[in-house]
Amino acid sequence: MRQPAPARIGDAAEDVDTPALLIDLDAFERNLDKMAAFAKDAGVRLRPHSKTHKSAHIARLQMERGAVGVCCQKVSEAEALVQSGINDVLISNEVVGRHKLNRLSALARHAKVAVCADDADNVIDLNAAAGQVGVTLDVLVEIDVGAGRCGIAPGAPAVDLAKLIDGSRNLRFSGLQAYQGSAQHIRDFAERKMAINAAQVLTKQTIEQLAEAGLDCETIGGAGTGTYEFHIGSKAWNELQCGSYVFMDTDYGKNRMADGSMFTEFENALFVLATVMSKTTDDFCVVDAGHKALGNDQGFPRVLDLDEVAYSHPSDEHGRLDLSETKQALKLGDKVKLIPGHCDPTVNLYDWYVGVRNGRVEALWQVTARGALT
Repeated sequence: MRQPAPARIGDAAEDVDTPALLIDLDAFERNLDKMAAFAKDAGVRLRPHSKTHKSAHIARLQMERGAVGVCCQKVSEAEALVQSGINDVLISNEVVGRHKLNRLSALARHAKVAVCADDADNVIDLNAAAGQVGVTLDVLVEIDVGAGRCGIAPGAPAVDLAKLIDGSRNLRFSGLQAYQGSAQHIRDFAERKMAINAAQVLTKQTIEQLAEAGLDCETIGGAGTGTYEFHIGSKAWNELQCGSYVFMDTDYGKNRMADGSMFTEFENALFVLATVMSKTTDDFCVVDAGHKALGNDQGFPRVLDLDEVAYSHPSDEHGRLDLSETKQALKLGDKVKLIPGHCDPTVNLYDWYVGVRNGRVEALWQVTARGALT
């Protein structure tokens, strides 16, 4: 059951009920504009990854700024967005299983839908499912360019799979998915760039071998928030799939730029608003945001504007703020903004975004695809 919104339009930001997912609208819009301008200036397409925000409203804002569509990671995410009016979706993942393939094919009746494949048996199943409902599915061959997750080997194996797609009655070979996911969080700038350079070599070799086989790549997709500039410099990719840039999080803040400084290309725009619910000592207090309010898989959140105050010891519904270094005068009922360690899983815990500007609630947006896991 969808929960009621934690605020009303016009409320003071400090009156928002907690825990709540807050967007600083000014920072958020600057992030959108910056990536849109970068893609336009570089002459590449932008297809942001909606697994970060899971929001049809945010997807529309990205497309209004020039994005060609969005990526999703699951069929259910794509269904939620298409039902809300988003008409161009790439499932940048493999879809396996009869029920999911039938849903994917049915969705292609209502929007432009593409999917990735890395296995011949899956291609055969995709073709059969598409044929049952009379649609043609665009399929990208996913190649493993270093992440060691999904993806067929680059080169000849990828070419063979592309030929199978091209020869399938109900499929259209539309290019390559070449995403180096593990490179996004390599902290050292030079090492991060080196990982993308290695991915570039594998991608270009595969493109050349596809061309020799008479197959053109309409799309060479990949790139993320941590590596998008390297991808542009390579001239291999023509579609960027960055996601976290809209919000940013604590983990991305640990990346470093060429001069060793923190990665600050985009601003923190997403926060979990939490309330001090217990304070029985001067050394720490407890807030109402634990594991069920924050994605802690990439580390704990940072407390905005209170650098000496560390979040720790989360349980289901509680988190502790260590006040021993500052004796910070937080009292019962005070509210703090927590910068999530990982924005994507944090978003998936909420039904609503609360958009705030100039200290007031300006927007309430539903998290359209919250809990979409299939």
